[in-house]
Amino acid sequence: MMKILVVDDEADLRTLVSYNLKKEGFGVIEAANGQECLDIVESNNEIDLIILDLMMPVVNGLDTCRILRSKEASKKIPIIMLTAMGEESDIVLGLELGADDYLTKPFSNRILIARTNALLRRQKEDQSNELESFTRGELFVNLLSREIFINGEKIKTTFNEFEIVCFLAKNPGWVKSRNQIIKAVHGEDYPVTDRAIDVQIVGLRKKLKDAGSLIQTVRGIGYRFKELDSDA
Repeated sequence: MMKILVVDDEADLRTLVSYNLKKEGFGVIEAANGQECLDIVESNNEIDLIILDLMMPVVNGLDTCRILRSKEASKKIPIIMLTAMGEESDIVLGLELGADDYLTKPFSNRILIARTNALLRRQKEDQSNELESFTRGELFVNLLSREIFINGEKIKTTFNEFEIVCFLAKNPGWVKSRNQIIKAVHGEDYPVTDRAIDVQIVGLRKKLKDAGSLIQTVRGIGYRFKELDSDA
């Protein structure tokens, strides 16, 4: 049984989320703040995913995420952040600290379950570094030859454009901040502005033609590759 750690200082919300997760067959552990979360993770090596609220007493969600990602035992546990509406800067920071996905309150339990299942499935597949090629709708990417095809037609891309496509398309549905894209393409401390990434995305969409719509803008946060039915 997969174990989910639900971390939120609102008891009613914890109870509701836990109830819906248990209905789907998950084991659930609850924590009321970030420190309880850290203590539980340290003493329990069977946590498969963490649902983490950002605004909490004692240790907030951002600091909790930072600490989890700094430790070998917890750095790969998938994390879904829960945020209030309008906390765009916190969402961006949370993603850059290592969270994998986010939901804004109030949220649909159906969407929460879908996001949870998607993260667990992709964590299990661990596909990011093992693929030689992959397909997303009409898009085919050959990682060995560094070529992109749309319905069989080869699309000429620059090195950076190819890296952006790979970074986004390997994780369809996952929102990536501009800074995460910069780090994925260029590494740490590279002097590229957010605006430069926006310009590259515009150019990339033009080259991909109709398939360019697969790269979606998430206002105030960054970009994501559209999740297709075949990815679910």
